[in-house]
Amino acid sequence: MLGLVGLGLAGCGTRARSQPMTEPARPPGDGLADLARAHGISFGTAVQGELLAQDQVYAAAVAAEAQLLVPEWEAKWEALQPREGEFDFGPLGVVAGFAQAQRKQLRGHALVWHNAMPDWLAPALAEGPARARAVLAAHIEGVLGATQPLIRDWDVVNEVLANPPGSRFTDQTPARGIFRDTPWLRALGPDYIELALRLARERDRTLRLTINDYGLEGDTPWAEQKRQNMLALVRALLAARCPLDAVGLQAHLQVDEPFRPEPLAGFIQTLHGMGLAVLITELDCREGANLPPGQEARDGIVAAYVQQVVGTALAAGCRTVLTWGLSDRDSWLNRDPDVARRDGQQHRGHPLDAEFRRKAMWQALARSFASA
Repeated sequence: MLGLVGLGLAGCGTRARSQPMTEPARPPGDGLADLARAHGISFGTAVQGELLAQDQVYAAAVAAEAQLLVPEWEAKWEALQPREGEFDFGPLGVVAGFAQAQRKQLRGHALVWHNAMPDWLAPALAEGPARARAVLAAHIEGVLGATQPLIRDWDVVNEVLANPPGSRFTDQTPARGIFRDTPWLRALGPDYIELALRLARERDRTLRLTINDYGLEGDTPWAEQKRQNMLALVRALLAARCPLDAVGLQAHLQVDEPFRPEPLAGFIQTLHGMGLAVLITELDCREGANLPPGQEARDGIVAAYVQQVVGTALAAGCRTVLTWGLSDRDSWLNRDPDVARRDGQQHRGHPLDAEFRRKAMWQALARSFASA
């Protein structure tokens, strides 16, 4: 396993520089991170290492707007351990180098997930529980050992809950009880969640351990069911004295989904009552099926919806907000065929537009931070 050199990950290679050769001027005025910090809130975003290294405009926007960075891909299993026992921290090192140069913090995403798995992993898990436990333990030991000085908060387990019947999400992975049916569940049963959290705590006693999931924000029967399922899981883990520090709300929002503040606020307050922090970890917003005429009207609808949800979460005690990217130009909402619009339009669900100009969603977040 590769170790650390100074504060940067070793083995970064030369595939990309850790920061641009030169930086363009930052936008005038405070960025979202500055505005959030003034009210005791941490603001950040998911980033792509290649763009940080090669696109000066992208890198300058991240530097200006965000304080907390989470790698979109570079910290997932597929990136870090593409072959069993061979760790590659090169791509993550690009992000870490940028963060170090810009005095940013890093968040880890994700140690255990059913996606972004290298080709060797699912067959290894299928060999049985003993093999699965050994593979999981080796990965957590290797990753946390290398990233400990840099990353103090990890999504240890990601998207473990099944989507209840009637869910708006296209991913209808079969369920086993409240859990998503995945190679991890098939290999170890629901205990893989507890095992991952315990292994992480054993390796790093001061790391914040987070469970991260989506579909927990709306005012629909299936969203309420998923909230209750999350509470049941958390209660079971805490009753077993399993280490857990936070729950991440991905907040991949859709303006067509009904929203009411009370259910989300009550959910967050219940988690706080259990001693857990609550984070917004992957905020973005898909536009509705029917678009109003005019870009200003479209952006206004997105902004109003985002402000409702984020404002509710902040009022309930959430103190960390991360978007899943800053700009519409680089958004998975417009790359992923399952979520991209079918009408030829592109979703405008981020704080910055495709030219990196601040738009109504940026203003909505600024207002939400000020109100908090």
